[in-house]
Amino acid sequence: MRDDPGVSARESSTGRIASASFIGTMIEFYDFFIYGTAAALVFPSVFFPALGEAAGTVAALGTFAVAFLARPLGSALFGHLGDRLGRRRTLIYTLSLMGLSTAAVGLLPGASVLGVAAPITLVALRFLQGLAVGGEWGGAVLLAVEHAPDSRRGRFGMYPQLGPGVAFALVSTTFLVSGLTMSQAAFLSWGWRLPFLLSVVLVGVGVYIRLRIQETPVFREALENRDRRQLPLREAVRTHTPRMLLAGGALSVAFGLNYLGTVYLTGYGTRVLHLPPPTMLMLGVIGGVVLAVVTGAAAWCSDRIGRRRTVLAGNLLGIICALVAFPLIDTGEVALVGLALCLLLGIGGISLGPAAAYVAELFPTGHRYTAASLSYNLATILGGAIPPVLAAALEASYGSGAIGALMAALGVLSVACVLALPETTTASLRG
Repeated sequence: MRDDPGVSARESSTGRIASASFIGTMIEFYDFFIYGTAAALVFPSVFFPALGEAAGTVAALGTFAVAFLARPLGSALFGHLGDRLGRRRTLIYTLSLMGLSTAAVGLLPGASVLGVAAPITLVALRFLQGLAVGGEWGGAVLLAVEHAPDSRRGRFGMYPQLGPGVAFALVSTTFLVSGLTMSQAAFLSWGWRLPFLLSVVLVGVGVYIRLRIQETPVFREALENRDRRQLPLREAVRTHTPRMLLAGGALSVAFGLNYLGTVYLTGYGTRVLHLPPPTMLMLGVIGGVVLAVVTGAAAWCSDRIGRRRTVLAGNLLGIICALVAFPLIDTGEVALVGLALCLLLGIGGISLGPAAAYVAELFPTGHRYTAASLSYNLATILGGAIPPVLAAALEASYGSGAIGALMAALGVLSVACVLALPETTTASLRG
């Protein structure tokens, strides 16, 4: 029996869309996470040696947070371009900007060479990373979801959502190999730069894949119907601000759990619990795999039971997780620290799995890129920027239980926001 060429073409197209949406977010979050890991393990001594260990760590994590200030600007800028010029072209711009700025961090001399110019330049490069990530997620999500059959939008939206989990596992592996194959002095001198420079290769692969895909059919249809908005940013803000605020709030606890697990806990485990860095990095590999698996499973489930119900379940579990994770972590037992890390990432993954399809379905085509990107990046500020920055001060003043209380409060906010949003599983993307 001969193969149906139409079926083969569709399968090939689906594979390309999956690869293009996945590899982009994987590379973007790889670049993002290597900065966070380096900020916890390396940057205090390389870029902030005069501040001492504790203050240097706070300063390094502060530069990590700079990107979150840039992300809304990136979502507005690239969202506008994506709604005007198309998803595919804009995604090539975001990926290229992220790769170049990350490679530049890997080549940046430390404070011993450049003095105060080193941390200033680091902040500028981090800002560019934030701009790129701010525009990447929305485009990668629409690339997948706007190509999907209506009954499988959650499943297609899974592909970009797998990027963070795989990226965290890859980052942890890269730093682990670098740390185990060279001396501590060599690692602090130049070894930490290798994961940043590897980004250039990954970006080259990502750009090649994205050049081989087509614009999404939903956006092409809008162009054919002359439904391209002149000022999508202004229209999105004027028309959809309440829904964007609710969507951002709904996902904030998931980001908080994930960023505490991926960024803050790496430094906390080595600095406070005095666990060896290789141990924390190995736990990071396991946690990244757990995040990817749970994210994928939740995305699939959302096609069956609904986006809103899946996100709500993740947020309710997130409140419980916030209260139990740090007591487990503070035992200092490697197995319990690993369990807490997997809980933080896995439960966050329940809400993040259907997030791609859910956020895309909340907004119309003409300003979907802009509105989805702004919603998502609001969530990253509420959950990804504020808790890691406040965590060190809360832990020092009140103990780690205060971090759990902060995250539980964020979980209550997320639950309230989900309850105020509609179910979207049967909504049409055309319009």
